[in-house]
Amino acid sequence: MRFRHALRWLSAAVLLAATLASQPLVAQSLASFEQRVTVHRLANGWTFLLVRRPVAPVFSFVTIADVGSAQEVPGIFGLAHMFEHMAFKGTPNIGTTDWPAEEKALARVETAYQAWQAERLSARPDAAKLEALLAEFKRREEEAGRFVIKGEFDSWIQREGGVGLNASTGADTTRYFYSLPANKLELFAYLESERFFHPVFREFYQERDVVQDERRYSVDSQPVGKLLEQLLGSSFINHPYGHSTIGAVSDLQSFTRTDAEAFFRTWYAPSNLLTVLVGDVDPATAIPMIEKYFGRIPSRPAPPPLRTVEPEQIAEKTIVLKDRSEPLYIEAYHKPAITNPDEPAWDVLDLVLSSGRASRLYRSLVRDKKLAVSVSTFSGIPGAKYPHLWGVFVVPAQGAALDKVRDAVRVELDRLKSGDLADAELARAKRRVRATLVRDLQSNEGLARQLADYQRFFGDWRETFRYLDRVDAVTKADVQRIATAAFVDSHRTVGEVIRDEQPAPGPTTAQEGN
Repeated sequence: MRFRHALRWLSAAVLLAATLASQPLVAQSLASFEQRVTVHRLANGWTFLLVRRPVAPVFSFVTIADVGSAQEVPGIFGLAHMFEHMAFKGTPNIGTTDWPAEEKALARVETAYQAWQAERLSARPDAAKLEALLAEFKRREEEAGRFVIKGEFDSWIQREGGVGLNASTGADTTRYFYSLPANKLELFAYLESERFFHPVFREFYQERDVVQDERRYSVDSQPVGKLLEQLLGSSFINHPYGHSTIGAVSDLQSFTRTDAEAFFRTWYAPSNLLTVLVGDVDPATAIPMIEKYFGRIPSRPAPPPLRTVEPEQIAEKTIVLKDRSEPLYIEAYHKPAITNPDEPAWDVLDLVLSSGRASRLYRSLVRDKKLAVSVSTFSGIPGAKYPHLWGVFVVPAQGAALDKVRDAVRVELDRLKSGDLADAELARAKRRVRATLVRDLQSNEGLARQLADYQRFFGDWRETFRYLDRVDAVTKADVQRIATAAFVDSHRTVGEVIRDEQPAPGPTTAQEGN
């Protein structure tokens, strides 16, 4: 649950530097790293960062679309995640046996679905007509399915040695990523440009059913998922951070392929996309390929900015969820966007409270008072581009009363507000930031992700390397100041899961039809 955006890949630059002995760490690593980074912006607006790191003959990439559930409006909640699924379905050149015929068949599918949905959502739907329209829709789906080569996009990548093919959708961002051998750079350029040039929304309604299953698994059947969804909805009354990324049940049953195509045209404009490649990539070879394939995509108007600003929370809120699971406790407060100058102070505060067995919350709740089996903090929920939530998540020990858990958590927050922070604790937290950066150095893909995030948030990937200077500048007074401003009763939302002792409902004699 921790959003450790904190630029963990600085150590990659450290390892690439020739010497580190005589110059300051950040200045030396940034100067060395700049020599290996090429920024190239296409005429259509798509930005590329190429990082030469020839440790092995492979490369990884991350493509970021600056869109997530925060860009959705009522009626299409969940569509950002739905499009992520569609991006693997292929194009007119990938995933079909006969595109001209399939294109006509898909048009008939959409016409049939729109007719069925119009009747379903009418004031007085006719049952017999609904049945006939649904049968027609299913028939058209079956016809269109005969042209589909399932998983062809994935197969091309795997056949050529690609690994790690995946994607993720958040409140702020949708990411697409995988790795390939260095000699497959042109294959990457073709495939990645192809699916954002003219994606085909084949098998849309079957895939929508898959997303509904994901929601049932990750939210509806999980006490943590249900509690977090309620927490977000209570914490944000205006901002779209208040709805979950997986989507609303009714919207997942109602948005259409036509809706998805309109969403793609708006939010997947080339100027809203960023790709970072890291590995054995020579810019002299790569840039002509990028121009050839990605440059063929026409430019489109930049998407509109998000206008809604969440007002200051003025009332403490408590959500109590009864469930047949073990109790849980969450306490959340509003926190500024990641670009706020106080972000490093928040990271220090976070580490003081919950990093390891020496952290304050662990020592208090788990070790000393034995009120919890685990305790952690989280940030970046549900996103970080805009003001969001910071909080404490506790799994209480068996028999521990939630009010005692609550009191123990607030004692530790109040200590920070009072200025109770020793020099040694502050220094230890800063060392942990550095240690985390080194420990978390893993892969080309990880480096690509971090550079992409800071390029997107700050407009300059170099902010990745300036982070440690900002952490070093954090003072005890900074930590006290942000704690005092944030940990206010009226800014707080509490979520509790309490055990429901009612017996589970018995089996029913009939099942509802789909």
